[in-house]
Amino acid sequence: MAQFMFATGIENSYPTISLPNGAAKRIDEMEKCGHYQRWREDFDLVRSLGIEFLRYGPPYYATHLAPGRYDWEFADQTFGALRQLAITPIVDLCHFGVPDWIGDFQNPDWPPLFAEYAQAVAIRYPWLRFFTPVNEIHIAATFSAQFGWWNERLRGDKPFVRALHNLSKANVLAMHSILDVNPKAIFIQSETSEYHHPVNPSSAAIAAIYNQKRFLSLDLSYGNPVTFEMYEYLMDNGMARNDYHWFCDNHRKEHCVMGTDYYDTNEHLVSGDGAIRPAGEIFGYYVITHQYFSRYRLPVMHTETNLPDADRAPQWIRKEWANVHRLREDGVPMIGFTYYSLTDQVDWDTALREDNGRVNPLGLYDLDRQIRPAGETYREIIREWRHILPTQSHSLYLNC
Repeated sequence: MAQFMFATGIENSYPTISLPNGAAKRIDEMEKCGHYQRWREDFDLVRSLGIEFLRYGPPYYATHLAPGRYDWEFADQTFGALRQLAITPIVDLCHFGVPDWIGDFQNPDWPPLFAEYAQAVAIRYPWLRFFTPVNEIHIAATFSAQFGWWNERLRGDKPFVRALHNLSKANVLAMHSILDVNPKAIFIQSETSEYHHPVNPSSAAIAAIYNQKRFLSLDLSYGNPVTFEMYEYLMDNGMARNDYHWFCDNHRKEHCVMGTDYYDTNEHLVSGDGAIRPAGEIFGYYVITHQYFSRYRLPVMHTETNLPDADRAPQWIRKEWANVHRLREDGVPMIGFTYYSLTDQVDWDTALREDNGRVNPLGLYDLDRQIRPAGETYREIIREWRHILPTQSHSLYLNC
């Protein structure tokens, strides 16, 4: 029986944004955080914390050069080093952006092209087993095509549904293409876990719609029936019936772990006019994860959390870990926990919308690779709890 999966991650977002002068720029967090120069040191830091699982992937936009053409130099070096260090990658294949030659998430040709890339990764590195094909589909579609912040920088329901469709289809096609090479592959789908609270009775109906919409990316990826309201929403905004039924007929849910991400920005207050503002933590990870587990009945991994306050981060880690442990004790098959990320990040205080170069204290280490109190706390939790086992109530065992 495999041990519980304590993990961290190397932040590798790379969306394209608009600059104040009207130009476009790709924001590469690996570059901003110095990982390209210090990856060997970063991997040693992972081991020094006692962490054996790492959410990690090469920059998709710089690796997939054209249909059937790839640059494997960086991936060969880094995946080879991880293997030597006995750090198991959870391979992050697409993190908020696509190569320039593809365009953006509105491109209907992208899903099969991405599946081709995913299969090429599986062929070149046959020892890899855990994959996150497309990271946080809901956030990628929302920020790119509903809020107008990233990539296509569009605003509206129709571009959102198009992005959602393409991201979800790419995710499912990648699962198929990887399984064709490695039938034992497991997909840990990192997705934001959200909740919308009505401010008053007049906002309850619209909050209920938002609370249905939060499930769409996982409903499509897992072939789960959407509600009547969401079916109408998808059809009214450009998804065809045969597109919807394709997801029902092609999911690979039996190979999936539901990865849930939770931050203190994941809960929202909804006013009667539909306006949304931050709620802070009200329900917390335990309650919201129960809602997602009740819907999908899959093994669960807490795949992201952090707090942008270096002094309070240790308390936040212990609280999130307590939620994970309580869920496991109450019968939810929790298989892992992740503090994200290994190092501080840059410009996430503006959701990467601005290229300010502002360091956000979100890591287990700062950008000088000096350990933060969060790192000391996480190392202690791992040392004390690392020998617990996943709940055995699900047929998806990690060592099968």
